[in-house]
Amino acid sequence: MPSLTRAEAASRAESIRVEAYAVDLDLTGAGPTFRSTVTIRFAARGGESFVELKPTRLHSARLNGAAVPPESLTANRLRLPGLSTDNELVVDAEMAYANTGAGLHRFVDPADGRGYVYAMTFLDEAQRVFACFDQPDLKAPLRLSVTADPRWTVLGNAPVESVHDGRWTFGETPPLATYFMTLVAGAYHGVHSEHDGIPLGLYCRASLAEYLDRDADELFTATRGCLDRYHQLFGVRYPFGKYDQAFVPEFNAGAMENPGCVTLTDDLVFRSAVTEAQREGRVVVVAHEMAHMWFGDLVTMRWWDDLWLNESFADYLGVRVAAEATRFTGAWTAFAIAEKTRGYAADQRPSTHPVAAAEVPDPAAALLNFDGISYAKGAAALRQLVAWAGDDAFLAGLRAHLTAHAYGNATLTDLLTAVSTASGRDLADWAAVWLRQPQVNTLRPQLELDREGRYASVAIAQAAPPEYPVLRPHRVGVGLYDLVGARAVRRTRLDVDVAGPLTEVKALAGEPVADLLLINDGDLTYAKVRLDGTSMTALPAVLPVLADPVTRAVLWVAVWDAVRDAELGAADLLVLVDQTLAAERDVVIAEFVLRAAHDAVNRFLPPAARADALARLHATGDRMLAAAEPGGSIQLAAARAVITTGVDATRLRAWLAGSTVPDGLAVDADLRWRITYRLAICAAAGPADIDRELARDRSAAGEEWARRCRAALPDAAAKAAAWQALSHDSALSNRQLLAAADGFWQPEQLALTESYVDLYFAEVPDLACRRSGLVLERLVRSAYPRYAIEPHTVEAAAALLARPDLDPAVRREVVDADDDLRRALRARAFG
Repeated sequence: MPSLTRAEAASRAESIRVEAYAVDLDLTGAGPTFRSTVTIRFAARGGESFVELKPTRLHSARLNGAAVPPESLTANRLRLPGLSTDNELVVDAEMAYANTGAGLHRFVDPADGRGYVYAMTFLDEAQRVFACFDQPDLKAPLRLSVTADPRWTVLGNAPVESVHDGRWTFGETPPLATYFMTLVAGAYHGVHSEHDGIPLGLYCRASLAEYLDRDADELFTATRGCLDRYHQLFGVRYPFGKYDQAFVPEFNAGAMENPGCVTLTDDLVFRSAVTEAQREGRVVVVAHEMAHMWFGDLVTMRWWDDLWLNESFADYLGVRVAAEATRFTGAWTAFAIAEKTRGYAADQRPSTHPVAAAEVPDPAAALLNFDGISYAKGAAALRQLVAWAGDDAFLAGLRAHLTAHAYGNATLTDLLTAVSTASGRDLADWAAVWLRQPQVNTLRPQLELDREGRYASVAIAQAAPPEYPVLRPHRVGVGLYDLVGARAVRRTRLDVDVAGPLTEVKALAGEPVADLLLINDGDLTYAKVRLDGTSMTALPAVLPVLADPVTRAVLWVAVWDAVRDAELGAADLLVLVDQTLAAERDVVIAEFVLRAAHDAVNRFLPPAARADALARLHATGDRMLAAAEPGGSIQLAAARAVITTGVDATRLRAWLAGSTVPDGLAVDADLRWRITYRLAICAAAGPADIDRELARDRSAAGEEWARRCRAALPDAAAKAAAWQALSHDSALSNRQLLAAADGFWQPEQLALTESYVDLYFAEVPDLACRRSGLVLERLVRSAYPRYAIEPHTVEAAAALLARPDLDPAVRREVVDADDDLRRALRARAFG
């Protein structure tokens, strides 16, 4: 079905003004569809236009009282000829429930058989729920009515006005873009509170009620703190009445910023023990989605090329407000080591794009830009802007922007004008290189030493890749650290404005050579950083005794990026991990380094070296486990690493049986599944073991784990069944599908899955006929033969990419996966 183009949207916005939607949904039928009736009041300049909808059956459409002929519906567009100045369109249609997470998703909980639905209307999926002018700049108030099982809980964007005999009527919302409309209905369990006159609600499936109740205080405390902080920062009160947060099943994204009713993945309702990093991550998501209430919801981008106005701001503000207004004051550490690493990786792939893309022709193209660039790089650029323009001026500009465009739409130019006016700085040049140009710079120290062991000169060399030779202004910290006894002490830190290819740091001339010289100390800019030889040599001694976690994060990111760029060997990374990680106190850093090291073992080392390297990493995890505080986050992170790298089936089975388990470690549902998965990969567990584990855990998460485990079995029949499911079974839900793809490829099973490499490239184009949107992207990515690190895989990818008819989403994911695999080949060649 055609995707609305930017030109079509601009033309329609010039001729149409939507005044109100009244949406009436009937969810009482037992079949695969629901009834959707919408009344749209809109003004027009005459002529004709169209609305979008994707019905299974169009019952009727009436424009200003006259029937619209059924043949007026072509694909997803209902043509509306002969428009008047004031118009009323009534569309009555049958719509399909979804199992993809797009539209009105329906789910039956295997734990208790209860049913749930929720609407996910982002980007242009509102037309799967009701007929509408489905573009972000035709905002209008919306009133929702729902008929459903009277035993259900039903939520919408606005507070409910009346409930009677299974009929819910909600109040009218402020003007909303169509992609913000939501509905959450089913046997949901709710917890309620209030803050500063704002009703607060938390909701989840009934089978998760005890876990939500356990964490409700933590979630409400974070919500209250974030609301207060946003009120302080913006000077504009929360504009959408109530603030519900509904944790919904089989959600494709982390969360969605529907005004008044945020939907979040119910993976964030923790059934099992989690680390403090996971709890922090959940609170950052809460803060991120709340930031959207102002940036995205109150003021909405005019078109998808200004996606960054939503996501970059929410990413920056989410981390900032979580750090300032909740107990997770170290949230910038996770941003430095996890979020920015995701941004650096995306920005160096062939599919890189500017933060503020110059041209986004349609929503399908926009969806491809929901990546580490629009989120992490954009957020890092904003942090750099704050360092450059000043926080007071930045916030003053944001307040002016929100006031000027409240309940409307805005563009990048509007925002830059507001911040420029507040700061007294012309931001055009800054935006041209930071927001309009792709790729990332590399900053390296360039040092000359004198005979007395002092710096004769210190300079920062800035480089850019030849295909994007753009040098940016960077305000960075430069820190000198010395080993003093059992501490690494920062001797000095300078703020330096880097400009051009070489920037001399004159203030450091004459300083004694430091054990560590760190560019981007404090992590204020977005750039790849390299270390000088002295600093690299000192890392094993410095890392364990550095007090500041952000500094340690910046160092680990520099090391990991050098490995990815084949400037440092994967074996050298593993040596550094072995030497230092047992002393790490911050679980955010520990988890990242363990994952990166495991990735290096599986992809960056030759297969012949893998077994020894895996054993070494396993021993590191074991030492961390032995030294960790019982019941603490480091203990849990170390236990997960021990399981993931383990080959001793006897030990893992003993943990399942409750024997030899370290004090304080709970072998709960999550750890049991991790153990079963590892045993399945290593041929130490079979279908019967998986079935027994599933019998213990009849939950949605349990079913996903079971499918992942079955796909991981080193058995030809199991692989054939998993491949058939992920490539051809349209009845599988989004999460079940991705679980099969996640488990299929294993580095221990290269010979068994060798024949599926060519099969992937032969069959992946057809996936676009059965799947779309986020599910298609993630399926293509997850099913890619990521461990078949051979020239043949590169050749097969090249042949596929030569096809002119390849779906753009498939092409994007294959291009990026191929680039990652080429990096692995270069890393293996480096040694």
